[in-house]
Amino acid sequence: MSVLILIKHSLPEFVDGVPASLWHLSDEGKQRTHLLAAKLTGYELQYVFASIEPKAQETAEILAADLNLSWQTIPNLHEHVRTAAANFSQTAFEADVAALFARPDELVFGSETANQAHERFQAAVEGVLETRPEQNLAIVAHGTVISLYVSRKYEIEPFGLWKSLGLPSCVVLNTNDKEVLTINL
Repeated sequence: MSVLILIKHSLPEFVDGVPASLWHLSDEGKQRTHLLAAKLTGYELQYVFASIEPKAQETAEILAADLNLSWQTIPNLHEHVRTAAANFSQTAFEADVAALFARPDELVFGSETANQAHERFQAAVEGVLETRPEQNLAIVAHGTVISLYVSRKYEIEPFGLWKSLGLPSCVVLNTNDKEVLTINL
């Protein structure tokens, strides 16, 4: 059995006026990543890939160091593109994300639809899997694109999955049998 672990990055330092795509991990986020690494030891991971966003790169770097693995960034693993989305209430943000999942062909917010984000992310994930078949891999990415990918490939309700993902969290997938093994270790 080969596993693919899709990891949502750890807790960033929230900076008003700076797009979320540029945020770095907070000190607490770094500590949480060390705790996640300890939970991942039994999966015998062989490599870690990451989104180009700083918070994902930093999460991957800590995980790889703790697990004695190599890591690299891969294009197109970044979050749903929404750099223009300003800082607003959590309630408003959750409503926008729910609408994004409910109306995947529409440009609900940001600058790409859910379908566009899914297609981009899916192609990047499948590219990773093709280059390292039968290996146990981790990809550090972001909640919305992970939820889009997992919900469509494994028929899971996307908004509920998105809401369940913490900072950090992961979805463990059996790539041979095409099944979800666990959500949130």
